[in-house]
Amino acid sequence: MRGAPIAVFLFTSLMGFNLIQTASVLLLPFSRRRFRAVNRWAANLFWLWSVECSERQGVGVQMSGDEIPVKEDAILTCNHQQMPDIVFLLFLARDAERLGDNKWVLKDILKYVPGVGWGLLFLDSVFVKRNWSTDKESIDKIFGKLVRNRVPMWLLSFPEGTRLTPAKLERSQAYARKQGLPVTEHVMLPRTKGFAASVRALRTHVKAVYDITIGYEEGIPTLWQYVCGFAPKAHIHVRRYLIDTLPESEHELSDWLVARYHEKDQLLADYYRDGAFPNERRTT
Repeated sequence: MRGAPIAVFLFTSLMGFNLIQTASVLLLPFSRRRFRAVNRWAANLFWLWSVECSERQGVGVQMSGDEIPVKEDAILTCNHQQMPDIVFLLFLARDAERLGDNKWVLKDILKYVPGVGWGLLFLDSVFVKRNWSTDKESIDKIFGKLVRNRVPMWLLSFPEGTRLTPAKLERSQAYARKQGLPVTEHVMLPRTKGFAASVRALRTHVKAVYDITIGYEEGIPTLWQYVCGFAPKAHIHVRRYLIDTLPESEHELSDWLVARYHEKDQLLADYYRDGAFPNERRTT
């Protein structure tokens, strides 16, 4: 009874914003800047409502790690456990004044989904088919457009490529053993090509990479459990790396990302043992 009204409100609002976004196409022949402004406004307002609805359900975030500067262009990588991961990342975006500037890396099929998929299509999000020979061209095209126009952005991605399940984790562990890599227990090994391409294409545009790890207090919630208020708090740990400190070659960037995921695995192991990430400092 608590979750249904919120779900109905957000879904109907999202469809309304989709109509506004569709109408914004009429602006393209005259001003791409105004087209982006309309879509940024729509995204900012809808995602703000999503965060505020969560707060009305008593949901909050416990933060730790590095501070995130306001309005900084950045690439974000995060472990992916369930759909609420996305909403908790919106809390961070709200506090950093980047809600309307979110660009997501998503499965290609999602762009055909009414509501979320259609909305993200208007926001210069990156839709990938997991076939690098075809994805590279579309990624380079989008990033080139964002860099040329100096578009403010947070590029958010889940390099594991999918939500964590026991079966998928088992396959990742088997691959790690085959490659002679340490076996992870709480994250899967990341897919690195997209991350390396993002850093190389956006190096002159973004200021930092945020490595984000999410842990849940009472088990990993589904989206419906989250909407119903059964996930009152997530713990989020942030490591901020200046873009100039990252390596430049694709191979070295791949190794860098894999190392971060081994660190995430240890962070989560400590979190589930201690109930907190290191130096937790505030609730948002």
